[in-house]
Amino acid sequence: MASLFLTSALLGNFSSRAQNANLPITPAEIARDALASAEAGAAIVHIHVRDPETELPSMETALYREVVDRIRDKNDELIINLTTGNGGRYDPSAENPAIAGPKTNLLLPDDRVQHVLVIKPDIATLDLNTMVFGEEVVINTLSSIRRMGTLIQQAGVRPEIELFDSGDVAILNTLMAEQFFEKPPLCSIVMGVKFGFVPLPETLLYARGLLPGNAIWTGFGTGAMAFPMVAQSALMGGNIRIGMEDAVWLEKGVKAPSNRAMVEKAARIVRELGFELETPKQVRARLGLLGL
Repeated sequence: MASLFLTSALLGNFSSRAQNANLPITPAEIARDALASAEAGAAIVHIHVRDPETELPSMETALYREVVDRIRDKNDELIINLTTGNGGRYDPSAENPAIAGPKTNLLLPDDRVQHVLVIKPDIATLDLNTMVFGEEVVINTLSSIRRMGTLIQQAGVRPEIELFDSGDVAILNTLMAEQFFEKPPLCSIVMGVKFGFVPLPETLLYARGLLPGNAIWTGFGTGAMAFPMVAQSALMGGNIRIGMEDAVWLEKGVKAPSNRAMVEKAARIVRELGFELETPKQVRARLGLLGL
């Protein structure tokens, strides 16, 4: 029987409690959802953090540390994946687009990975996209990508390459030609972000065909296509991802009561398609991740 691994993406930057009151916000809530997702079949948890007071995205190392420590206190096999996606947004001001507006959060690449260098999780994301996000633009220059990727790998952390459109895969293949990555690339094909990959089977086939031959990949969709793309990714040979970062509904008209409920549904989908879920120990061996 074919097997795959499941990543639970717990909260992200954009989901809010106005959309779903069950979204985890505090370190204790995030860790609780991570552990519950593991019990339901997730081998990897993908983690952002929020300021507990404002509920806005945060890059505070102390918040990441608390989440990771709470998880490790209960489960030392679950694979932890920390985001480095914050710090790439540019908001051109209305008066002069050369001057940064109030939503700008551009940071030096070293600052974007500081929490990764301190905590040394198993995996850290590496975004390759430069694209429109709402009224702002996310900017990831080649020099920034190379610097972040170098620091992540020097820390002994496995980069997960985030691919939002075909141009991102072209950057990946450029880096592969430079032998930039120490191991075969671990990739996520992100579908459903406006102005990026459209969440359709044709898109996933196209994107899969652009990847390096040795890539280990996950395909996932956002919003209403989150669960359909679970099935599509599994059937096309990929791994799967689900969680309240990507969608806030469990089914039509039903808000997700928890990340665990979303993982349980995704696990049921792929098991009914004939797939087995890999354990954290199996995925560690597959990805060459060191045990604790």
